[in-house]
Amino acid sequence: MRYKITIEYDGTNLLGWQKQDEGVSVQYYLEKALHGFSHQEIDVFGAGRTDAGVHALGQVAHFDLETKMDLFHIREAFNAWLRELKAPVTVLEVENVSSDFHARFSAKGRGYIYRILNRRAPTVLLANRVWNVGFPLDVDRMKAGAQYLLGHHDFSSFRGAGCQALSPLKTLDKLEIITQGDEIDFIVEARSFLYHQVRNMVGTLKSVGDGKLTPEDVKIILEKKNRAYAGATAPACGLYLSKVIY
Repeated sequence: MRYKITIEYDGTNLLGWQKQDEGVSVQYYLEKALHGFSHQEIDVFGAGRTDAGVHALGQVAHFDLETKMDLFHIREAFNAWLRELKAPVTVLEVENVSSDFHARFSAKGRGYIYRILNRRAPTVLLANRVWNVGFPLDVDRMKAGAQYLLGHHDFSSFRGAGCQALSPLKTLDKLEIITQGDEIDFIVEARSFLYHQVRNMVGTLKSVGDGKLTPEDVKIILEKKNRAYAGATAPACGLYLSKVIY
């Protein structure tokens, strides 16, 4: 049987999604928990490889079990073992899926939220959950700059070093900027993203908001197709994988 799970996690002290030799990751914890209750060595495949420090509200993964289990009890067993492991990971939902479903390759889109807390006073309750920017940002300017990024483009200027994508061409379906009190949220959706693309776009738009760049500079940066022209990479702590679309 193949199962699909939806996962939430705090990435602050994790090395990201993928298993690594030097520390713990989301994949490590899920496979450890799965082995705990199934007594099988099972690979868990994720929809996206979030980086160290990045969080998730709706990451998706799949795995195969030799024995059929009730969905409720799979979720409860996962979370019992994750608590035992003191993992900052929880399984929200378990579903049966067909044998040709793949968490990564079946996905039609991915959604991210990037959170900026725009206030002078540092945050205590949201530490490692937001990018705390201590001087005023002009949201209208950022919204104007964001419009140039929508659609199909060569996003080389926003491509992180070490990106393994075969092409820098991507289609950005959504980039909305909304405010809630002192918080500025960037809602971003596309079929797929380049390495650090969201964080590099947010870092550039933050430079528009603080006056270092104009909204029209975003168009110029995009056309340069050169990472050196864009803004700094926004910190990982403000980024959340919010959903995977199938």
